[in-house]
Amino acid sequence: MTARIELVSSASPDDPEGVNTWIIGDREEVIVIDPGRDPAGVLDAIGDREVLAVICTHGHEDHIAAAIEVADRDEAPVALHPRDRRLWREAHADDAAEIEMADGGMFEVADAALEVIHAPGHTDGSVCLYCEALGVVFTGHVMGAEGPVKHDGEFPDFADQLNAIGEFLLTLPPTTRVLPGQGRETTIGAAEKSFDDWIAAGPGAG
Repeated sequence: MTARIELVSSASPDDPEGVNTWIIGDREEVIVIDPGRDPAGVLDAIGDREVLAVICTHGHEDHIAAAIEVADRDEAPVALHPRDRRLWREAHADDAAEIEMADGGMFEVADAALEVIHAPGHTDGSVCLYCEALGVVFTGHVMGAEGPVKHDGEFPDFADQLNAIGEFLLTLPPTTRVLPGQGRETTIGAAEKSFDDWIAAGPGAG
């Protein structure tokens, strides 16, 4: 297994959480997950490697603002679930995402494969990306280390988000690393232990 994972974080004193941009690939080619708002920082981390695709786990502006500029350097496609098309157009009115992701879809880079898991709740088109070979799942804002992730201080659909976590994420192997769109990483096993507490706390917690 030669594929490796790199983190480019936009966390700063003004935005301590920031957005986690994940780069997965090898010395020749990469896929970018959630490019955030800083195309220059992402492209600097990529260097001279070829961008095969830019994948957006959901359509909120802070995760997709740099998508077009990062993808355009190598004429790579941008992937987004079609149910987040409206959110995408708010940030990129003149450019469409070229790949409409669907549950079970696959992306390949280096010697790794990423499986698309449609996990609505945070947005209608939220997805996670599971790489069995590397033992990781990129969860965007479906789930972070502290549980379901809010948007602008509230949950768009807390019940659906919890259902997605329980049905699609907690069924993965417990040792699977959870690489979220914001904050620190965790594991599926740790999330499973906290799941009942998240349910009990309800959408008003935090």
